[in-house]
Amino acid sequence: MTVLEDRIAMADANTERLDDWFERLERMPVPEGFRVEIVGGNVHMTPQLDTHWEIIRRIVRALEDKFGMDVKAFSDVRIDFPGHENGFCPDIALISDSATKDAEGRWRYQDVEFVAEVISAGTAANDYGPKKAAYAVAEVPVYVIADPYQGRCHIYTEPKGSEYEIETRVPFGKDLDLTGTVVDLTLKTDEFPRD
Repeated sequence: MTVLEDRIAMADANTERLDDWFERLERMPVPEGFRVEIVGGNVHMTPQLDTHWEIIRRIVRALEDKFGMDVKAFSDVRIDFPGHENGFCPDIALISDSATKDAEGRWRYQDVEFVAEVISAGTAANDYGPKKAAYAVAEVPVYVIADPYQGRCHIYTEPKGSEYEIETRVPFGKDLDLTGTVVDLTLKTDEFPRD
């Protein structure tokens, strides 16, 4: 098997169990404004704060300005990533224009070109740890973490194995230069709120 075939097999092996988990979660009375995802087989339910949403909205708007209103940019939509029971709902996932949904009606991690996560107090360990590793294994070319607690963004590029070879830190207020990546835009952070 190739590395890619191994990754696909790992993701496929978890799909049935993840489907069961998500079906159960959909029947639960999850409070409005909370998002639910499964990271490494653990269910995480976190509230979305206005700071969190404001940053997400600004990033999505920049993607729409660059690629048009029909851009395949999604927020909190389930995508199964490689690893043990990883049913992530990224804050923002940019899917390639040519992507189509799989037989279950979900987007495939192989078509994800960019992910952005906005740190919440309860999810920071996931976003900096297992999710970052899964995004690297999935070969997501660009992963951005916006951290309103640090007042900084982390740009990860050049995935190799379970790591990203390049990390660039940019304080809020300075532009994120994503030119030269698949996103090919400059993202302004001067209006990103802080917590």
